[in-house]
Amino acid sequence: MKKVIVFGSINMDLAVTVPYLPSKGETLTGNNFNLSGGGKGANQAIALSRLGVNTELVGRVGNDEFGKQLKETLTDNEVNHDHVIIDDNHPTGVAIITVEASGDNQIIVVSGANGAVNEQDLANLESLLPSASYLLLQLEIPLWIITEAIALAKKYNVKVILDPAPALRLGEDIYTGLEIITPNLIEASQLLGYEVDNSETAQKAGDWFLDRGVKTVIITMGEKGVYCATKEQKYWVSTPSVTVVDTVGAGDAFNAGLTTALIEGYPLPIAIQWGVINGSLSVTKSGSQSAFAHRHEFDQALGQYELNLGIL
Repeated sequence: MKKVIVFGSINMDLAVTVPYLPSKGETLTGNNFNLSGGGKGANQAIALSRLGVNTELVGRVGNDEFGKQLKETLTDNEVNHDHVIIDDNHPTGVAIITVEASGDNQIIVVSGANGAVNEQDLANLESLLPSASYLLLQLEIPLWIITEAIALAKKYNVKVILDPAPALRLGEDIYTGLEIITPNLIEASQLLGYEVDNSETAQKAGDWFLDRGVKTVIITMGEKGVYCATKEQKYWVSTPSVTVVDTVGAGDAFNAGLTTALIEGYPLPIAIQWGVINGSLSVTKSGSQSAFAHRHEFDQALGQYELNLGIL
């Protein structure tokens, strides 16, 4: 099995649980505080590794205690991080996360070393691409780096999956290089400029991405399900009913489940179902990386959840 490369952010998450999300100027008393590894790049790498995928992470941390702890976490989760640079000039990225009782959250990200990713990191990426089958990207590192990474992946015939979070205005050269794009309904709304919240708007959004050269569009819409569109087929996949504790990292778990199925040779509809199940498992626990399922937990869930596939 070829490896999957994840190129992206590595953060320390500082999370607090509150009874509800605060409004402007409001002070709340938190219920608990948690310090844990995060960043969408590291999240996807760990979620993949826990599902048994040979995973390599490319990125940066600061030369500080947070950076040291995060590299240890990657080691503990069997993620190869030989190409995670220790940056002497920038601190490790952090994310300040507020989670309310329903599981909804607000996140503030301070990029730190993630914002300093440069040509050296691209060179590290290129050295790994000949042995890779998929490259997973997000938008928590500089956008010009994302553009260059997609061009390098094309050079080596590596398929690119982009989770466009946080949503940024993207150039046409990015869309044309994507095998799969996986926005949630909020990110899709931000990218397109109108609310994507139902079947009609999801199909409209899917067509918009396809027209710009993306081969497969997957829009995750929480309890409403997942919409998928290719030039050949359009369909919905249902999501299971679960008790939501914390939605942080759910999209990263979805992308990991999706990619795992694809690398194991399953067709796209099954891969989306794997993504749905892995994402659903993650929201039943608090935290991000700590909530990601190990393969035996995932395999057990495969036999428990029945998901509907609706062809349009």
